[in-house]
Amino acid sequence: MTDKAPGVDEALRAMAEPRRRAILELVSGEELSAGDIAARFDVSRTAISQHLTVLKDAGLLAERREGTRRIYRTRPEGIDGLRDLLDGMWASSLDVARQMVEAERGLTDDEEANRAG
Repeated sequence: MTDKAPGVDEALRAMAEPRRRAILELVSGEELSAGDIAARFDVSRTAISQHLTVLKDAGLLAERREGTRRIYRTRPEGIDGLRDLLDGMWASSLDVARQMVEAERGLTDDEEANRAG
């Protein structure tokens, strides 16, 4: 991995696996140790550890040490890039939908503005 912060591609790849999404949901409400997380899944601790590493490397989880335990929590800012991408896509889609509805109704932007104003 490079020195740059994780981005949209990394977040999408990490969240593509259902178990990782379940882990994110699990720690979204509280901090949990790796052992507590692993206890809730029917896979090995090694598998959970690998999932946690992928999520952490993607910037979606933060880890801190408490003695010998590793405690995980979500990093809401880890999805900022993804949120921006989706917001932009939805805004564009909504603009296109609005234009299509107006075209079906036979209104131009100026006519719509005059009706509203």
